[in-house]
Amino acid sequence: MTGRPLTLMAVHAHPDDEATGTGGVLARYAAEGIRTVLVTCTDGACGDGPGGVKPGDPGHDPAAVAQLRRQELEASCEVLKISDLEMLDYADSGMMGWPSNDAPGSFWRTPVEEGAARLAELMRHYQPDVVVTYDENGFYGHPDHIQAHRITMAALEMTELTPKVYWTTMPRSMMQRFGEIIREFHEDMPEPDPAETAALAEIGLPDDEITTWVDTTAFSGQKFDALAAHASQGDNIFFLRMGKERFGEFMGVETFVRVKDATGAAVPENDLFAGLR
Repeated sequence: MTGRPLTLMAVHAHPDDEATGTGGVLARYAAEGIRTVLVTCTDGACGDGPGGVKPGDPGHDPAAVAQLRRQELEASCEVLKISDLEMLDYADSGMMGWPSNDAPGSFWRTPVEEGAARLAELMRHYQPDVVVTYDENGFYGHPDHIQAHRITMAALEMTELTPKVYWTTMPRSMMQRFGEIIREFHEDMPEPDPAETAALAEIGLPDDEITTWVDTTAFSGQKFDALAAHASQGDNIFFLRMGKERFGEFMGVETFVRVKDATGAAVPENDLFAGLR
């Protein structure tokens, strides 16, 4: 035994991503005495400004948005009891196809080797036992999520570390239920475009392909409060409209695909640290 604490490292693209996909596991494992490290790759400057002003609209100040989102991220980390926050501070690239994709300094435009080298240094410092990030499509195709995946997998190759590695995902059964809930909250929603419906149907994975189901029900209140800490992005965070009780019923399990493992722990599993303790 080295005395080094078991460590979870989550690599996310923007402020608020930590709460959406991994807020439950971050809170749960922090409560279990595991060191939790959050790496946030971008400054979030392409998010909404105060009053919901959108990027590119008059009054949207990217620098001010980035500063506000840093404060919100720190508040979220306090709620989730995250041990260590590391900011790579690349410029937010915006959604796929936005001009900001190609802006100087944008995360999407950054060479993978550069971002990976910086992340590899953090990995060597923290020596994570478990690393969590997105799949190769960034879960839903966001350029910064895709780039976070790329630099994470490249950084792992640069180190001699052998952590368990997971990609966030969602079971298709939950995606279907999520669609039903959205329509419940938006009764006047027009019928969805067939192409959009088909694209949504491809998000996530069939239930039987998910390797890891972690019960975070006891921490759903913290997860909700962490999302609520990102108040400036409230228009974009649908889950907050559900209310804390309904949110807890729907968001009480977080799911992952295990892609690297040296422990031999059997799957399906219900613990990211199975085989490590």
